[in-house]
Amino acid sequence: MANPNDVRKGNCILYNNVPHLVLGVDHRTPGRRMAFVQLTMRNLNTGSSTVTKLFSNDSVDILTTDTKKMEFSYIDPMGYHFLDPETFEDVVMQESDVENAKDFLVEGGMIDILFVDGKAVQIQLPASVEMDVEEAPDAVRGDTSGNVLKPVVTATGVTVMTPLFIKKGDRIKVSTEDKSYLGRVNS
Repeated sequence: MANPNDVRKGNCILYNNVPHLVLGVDHRTPGRRMAFVQLTMRNLNTGSSTVTKLFSNDSVDILTTDTKKMEFSYIDPMGYHFLDPETFEDVVMQESDVENAKDFLVEGGMIDILFVDGKAVQIQLPASVEMDVEEAPDAVRGDTSGNVLKPVVTATGVTVMTPLFIKKGDRIKVSTEDKSYLGRVNS
């Protein structure tokens, strides 16, 4: 058990018997009252965020974490399969663990996975991913005035607004934060 003053941003702690990722740490000393540490945390099971106060007489269980770069392999009824390129170990994550990342999982793509005490708990997406365009409507003659965009559908089913010159078979870069078009990738 550790003191709340030892907790740092990026640590995983056990709070209410659930692993939480620490997003922010703020040390406060309010006048005549006892000092405390205010933690902003994300529940690794539900994804919800919470803010809590821990006093110096509280104890915190800091969990052992590891981040591994793994290759996304495939999806089947068991879940989402990731392959460790060094040990060839297959790690299976459930759909509830993958959440919002599933729109950006491209077969063969490398993804960082957070392990807490040896168990895969969360996917850490990069800022952008490269995806193939599966469906792209043809540009309509006369639609070239101004900054005109059209919707295209990627291989994972994500709809992205792109410039008119993007066509089926192109590879594009997409932001994982807001699903916006960042550019075309030269093959």
